[in-house]
Amino acid sequence: MLENYLWIILVTFIAGVIGTGLGGAIGALFGRGSNKTISLLLSFAAGIMLGIVTFELMEEAILPLGKDGPNYLWLTLLFVLVGYLVIFLLNTLIDKHTKHNVEHTSLSDHPETADDLDELIHSDHYVAHKKDPTSKVSLFIAGVVMASAIALHNLPEGMVIGASYASDITSIVSGPGFILALLIGFHNIPEGMAVSVPLISGGMKKWKGILVSALSGLPIVLGAVLGFAVGNISPIWLSISLSFASGAMIYVVFGELLPESILICKSKLPSFFILFGLLLGFLLTKI
Repeated sequence: MLENYLWIILVTFIAGVIGTGLGGAIGALFGRGSNKTISLLLSFAAGIMLGIVTFELMEEAILPLGKDGPNYLWLTLLFVLVGYLVIFLLNTLIDKHTKHNVEHTSLSDHPETADDLDELIHSDHYVAHKKDPTSKVSLFIAGVVMASAIALHNLPEGMVIGASYASDITSIVSGPGFILALLIGFHNIPEGMAVSVPLISGGMKKWKGILVSALSGLPIVLGAVLGFAVGNISPIWLSISLSFASGAMIYVVFGELLPESILICKSKLPSFFILFGLLLGFLLTKI
């Protein structure tokens, strides 16, 4: 059992910390010119995740022991909703806390969802406090808020990996958990870019921006360990773990990444990329 945990920690560390760190380095090199690219990559990667969550993980949540085992359809529906609502409420709390700190977000005609990379992780809130050298406590709080916003994107991704390994730990380098880790590692490259670009543009040194990007992937490791631990308790808890993580990811896709990508790109082009990603995700679940 310990070996399984160590393997999951290693895999998710590479997918999370290395993936976002690589994205942070790319963002540091290309800067704000990469906004549209980040938007489209996030849409495509989110589509892949959505396809795997809906076409595979939710099916496993309903029948964690196969067709001959218990059917947890209603439990799955309930905890998909719970996972969605929990991330929605946490994200709403962060938005409400930061909105009054940045002048332009108080305008009545400003969109409720982010239309700039700065808002995607609330780094605009951090930069606003950074301009006031006397407000060290507020700057620290803004940093915590920014880290929390990043964690809300990454924690469900880790839970999805952990729950997938809990459903099939025998295929440790070829099963759904490993495939999801690879896909999330790809997904974290544009996410790391989304973290580093606004921070560096706001005055942070490039190496610090890359470091913050890499560290923002750590919640994936925590989420994976949590998802694996809960999923190993019993079949019903495996269903709950898969369902909750799926609901959380669905909110991240539809509540944040897709609307934000469309607003950042200023077009409906990201909707096509999420479709391409969705189809690829579906294909990967059927191969």
